Amino acid sequence: MAARTKTTKDRPSYRCTECGWQTAKWLGRCPECQAWGTVEEYGAPAVRTTAPGRVTSSAVPIGQVDGRQATARTTGVPELDRVLGGGLVPGAVVLLAGEPGVGKSTLLLDVAAKSASEEHKTLYVTGEESASQVRLRADRINALDDHLYLAAETDLAAVLGHLDAVKPSLLILDSVQTVASPEIDGAPGGMAQVREVAGALIRASKERGMSTLLVGHVTKDGAIAGPRLLEHLVDVVLHFEGDRHARLRLVRGVKNRYGATDEVGCFELHDEGITGLADPSGLFLTRRDEPVPGTCLTVTLEGRRPLVAEVQALTVDSQIPSPRRTTSGLETSRVSMMLAVLEQRGRISALGKRDIYSATVGGVKLSEPAADLAIALALASAASDTPLPKNLVAIGEVGLAGEVRRVTGVQRRLAEAHRLGFTHALVPGDPGKVPPGMKVLEVADMGDALRVLPRSRRREAPREAEERR
Repeated sequence: MAARTKTTKDRPSYRCTECGWQTAKWLGRCPECQAWGTVEEYGAPAVRTTAPGRVTSSAVPIGQVDGRQATARTTGVPELDRVLGGGLVPGAVVLLAGEPGVGKSTLLLDVAAKSASEEHKTLYVTGEESASQVRLRADRINALDDHLYLAAETDLAAVLGHLDAVKPSLLILDSVQTVASPEIDGAPGGMAQVREVAGALIRASKERGMSTLLVGHVTKDGAIAGPRLLEHLVDVVLHFEGDRHARLRLVRGVKNRYGATDEVGCFELHDEGITGLADPSGLFLTRRDEPVPGTCLTVTLEGRRPLVAEVQALTVDSQIPSPRRTTSGLETSRVSMMLAVLEQRGRISALGKRDIYSATVGGVKLSEPAADLAIALALASAASDTPLPKNLVAIGEVGLAGEVRRVTGVQRRLAEAHRLGFTHALVPGDPGKVPPGMKVLEVADMGDALRVLPRSRRREAPREAEERR
């Protein structure tokens, strides 16, 4: 009897603070006095402990752990190795997510063929296509290898059975949302199914020392579909980005337990497949003999990788009361800020009543503040119909007061511009070590930066505005 009373006392209990009514579970509204939010816990729950069990392996000093077992193995694609931190680590689980049609399956099929060998077999499991459809894509991109095994399965038990039969060193599952376990209720792609499938494959990867690449779907907001727990369970999370109308594709590391998360891999998607770009800056430049008004070059950082990009601007007389403001590859808010700074601080009043179009070349998206100076100079060059000097790059953030602020990685940006043959640069003050043979002009505000425009063809917009007044 005493033991039964003790068990009842240890059980959690809830009581209404208004009328004292008690219950064994929490309720939002008290049934006795009809008050909301007054039911609170007051009984202490029973304390449960786990008895010590048998350990799987003895703890050893960290200096005695053999780190050679976690040596990365190349995927055969240098740009992907760059993002992964050197390659695939045995037992690592990588999640690759991206929008439909961006090229995830094409990239992983290429990785599967290039990483397959007699010592390291690769198993490619597809849940979205048939085996014959994957074979057609493999013929197109030349991704055929005798040690690459292909299976079309949507059942988790069948996938685990293929692992026992093939014993691969690399497993590629396309995609994790299409595979389901019969022991779990719910449709494929649901929270419970994704959690169970990912957990089973992660356990199999750690036990076998097998690298695993999982393809993940994304929602309409760009987030990885499924529970957020999936991103915490895997070792590496990669995002595959790119505009489907452009050739450039970027693989960006979001989480990486074996390397840095600020690395970016660049790829070019074409009819014959996908290839890595060791030097992608050529995609973002327009080669011309003579400079054109409204164009300015800058150097942006994608992770730790500097890329030279071109900003273009065009201004025309507006035919409507509200002039158009159209951007492509640039943030509309940043362009609007640069227009306001040029009008107020740069004394360029010809922009207010004109249609303005601004864009980038090659589909690259410039969102970092370091491109502000290039955007402002391109707009000023278009407004005055005056080209900027040839072989000039502009780097710097522009504030609302017209000042040019410092940005990170100026030395790396200048080194990349110098490597591509650019000889002049506009940068904020104190840029650090300058590459030999490169002329760098330090500017403090927009007034200093606008002096690079030739005076002979620059429009005297402030004087014309005063005369109209």
